[in-house]
Amino acid sequence: MITAEERIIRSEKIKEYEVYLMEQEKSLSTIRKYIQDIKRMYKYFEEKELSKILLIEWKKLLAESYSASSVNTILAAANGFLEYNGWGDLKIKPLKIQKNIFCDEKKELSKNEYFRLIKTAEKLNNKRLSLIIQTICATGIRVSELSYITVEAVYKGKAEINNKGKRRIIFIPVKLCKILKIYIKRQSISKGCIFITKSGKPIDRSNIWREMKNLCEESGVKSEKVFPHNLRHLFAKIYYSEEKDLSRLADILGHTNINTTRIYTMESGSVHLRQLDKMNLVIT
Repeated sequence: MITAEERIIRSEKIKEYEVYLMEQEKSLSTIRKYIQDIKRMYKYFEEKELSKILLIEWKKLLAESYSASSVNTILAAANGFLEYNGWGDLKIKPLKIQKNIFCDEKKELSKNEYFRLIKTAEKLNNKRLSLIIQTICATGIRVSELSYITVEAVYKGKAEINNKGKRRIIFIPVKLCKILKIYIKRQSISKGCIFITKSGKPIDRSNIWREMKNLCEESGVKSEKVFPHNLRHLFAKIYYSEEKDLSRLADILGHTNINTTRIYTMESGSVHLRQLDKMNLVIT
């Protein structure tokens, strides 16, 4: 039987849970996020004995400071930790979020804006960044999967990606392969990852994010639209508009749940309005 005294978050319990997540083969970014959220929980409760009432109060406090989706992400991490420690009866329900059927147009990158980013990177003589942007958008890979785009993969025309416990094959478009081969030769890269730092290490996602943000002013693209994951969203939207095959798109993106893929293919309200107008159902 678990005593009240045992229901206290301690640093050693967090370390044990981190090891457990590693054993479950969670991605490093997922583990980092979970542990960050659990430490936030630890800081709030300090040495207090956990109870359902206290946890509900904490949830209310989070809701005052963060968006509903962010709160639910934190609660998911907290609930996993509670379950691991045998405190499943303390788990808290997530906030209810009304399903949004339209994407936020202000945050969605358009194909036009994507081309402007590439042209700006080329204008600033940042060939590496230009090719990184094109590689992510032309294949739909995650920025964390960029290291799988190797010399060997380019010459095969496909990359084998092992991420989130799943293995999938990503084909690299012929035109992209051609320009990547030119880049490989110019940079004298003989094997391994193509997008590397001066020291030969795979470029970090934070560096890519920062370099992309530096293109905003020159390209005239709003900063809130410019980040690596939006390139993956653009790939998904264009692929779906051409093929209308959600199941195939889920496989390409590496999604287990097809509902996740649906988020990537949401249209903006203005697109929906144009579709309604095309129906010509108003005659007066």
